[in-house]
Amino acid sequence: MDLEFTAEEHAFRDEVRQFLRDNVPPDMRRKLIEGWNLSKDDMIGWWRTLNKRGWGVSDWPEEYGGTGWTSVQQYIFKEELQMYPVLAPLAFGVSMVGPVIYTFGNESQKKYYLPRIANVDDWWCQGFSEPSAGSDLASLKMKAERKGDIYIMNGQKTWTTLAQYADMIFCLCRTDPTAKKQVGISFILVDMKSKGITVCPIQTIDGDYEVNEVFFDNVEVPVENLVGEENKGWDYAKFLLGNERTGIARVGVSKERIRRIREVASKLESGGRSVLKDLSFSQKLAACEIELKALELTQLRVVGNERKHDKRRPNPASSVLKIKGSELQQATTELLMEVIGPFVAPFDGHPDSRDEASDWTAQIAPSYFNSRKISIYGGSNEIQRNIISKTVLGL
Repeated sequence: MDLEFTAEEHAFRDEVRQFLRDNVPPDMRRKLIEGWNLSKDDMIGWWRTLNKRGWGVSDWPEEYGGTGWTSVQQYIFKEELQMYPVLAPLAFGVSMVGPVIYTFGNESQKKYYLPRIANVDDWWCQGFSEPSAGSDLASLKMKAERKGDIYIMNGQKTWTTLAQYADMIFCLCRTDPTAKKQVGISFILVDMKSKGITVCPIQTIDGDYEVNEVFFDNVEVPVENLVGEENKGWDYAKFLLGNERTGIARVGVSKERIRRIREVASKLESGGRSVLKDLSFSQKLAACEIELKALELTQLRVVGNERKHDKRRPNPASSVLKIKGSELQQATTELLMEVIGPFVAPFDGHPDSRDEASDWTAQIAPSYFNSRKISIYGGSNEIQRNIISKTVLGL
């Protein structure tokens, strides 16, 4: 296949870049380059700017607010967001539950939820993992027992990213405890303000509070919040995870981090010379760049073949992208740590301090620690290798 972009695609890239230059607040961009967290209001404001432009749910079908862009345009758009850098639309709503709703939900659910997802009127979080069900997700134990027109939900979800901000959570629940584990699961939408829900933060190794435990104690949920058919939730979860894994490749993120490595290296010298002139370091950086180019070409091949794939079924190629993408994101954070050297040591400086170490190096170590999770979430890389061996290699 031809992997060269057309003149129209180059013009589209220029359009996206100009929009970002005109609309991303400089302070937001600086914070993202340096690894600082944004406030909830900052994030929602930016996502609504995207939605106002018509780009908030760019890869949805046009009938639900999508742009009608080609798969290559979608690829270019996401890469430009990652490389600028600026936040992509909230994945839990736009890339995860939204496609599940417009693919498997009823008309009432589509009419109500999809516009709210596009404008971030509802902040969504993901209720999949449990203390004893992570990569082996089908072992989940959280129950949803039907009583007339409601489900009574009891159990626990963990590692729930940004649940502290969420208005809604989409949950996998066991609705038939007698069925084998992949069969008796349903996909249910839950209001986070429901009585009986408790959110408890988990402090991660980088010192942040990004993830949470969510407890359900006799939470009542209308049966109308069931997506699709009861006990078919495992099929919808596989569909959702296929979308998530493709996004985890994040080629643009690794490109931006390599740019950042070169920028930082130019500011610091070791023994009177740039670390980029160190043979060992330059070999590692070159190896990352070669692997990244290979990943980019692989993702373009996947993008080019998307029309041939049934979008209701997970694309096994997404597992390849997930493995290599996560490994490269981790490798580039390691190289950035190596560039910084002693500046990477933890410190207790005030976040508003403007000295060099607390300004543009302060978040490099936390970013390194946070990136350890990338090879786990969305299904661990070990699980992805099992998927590849069965669905791609036929072993």
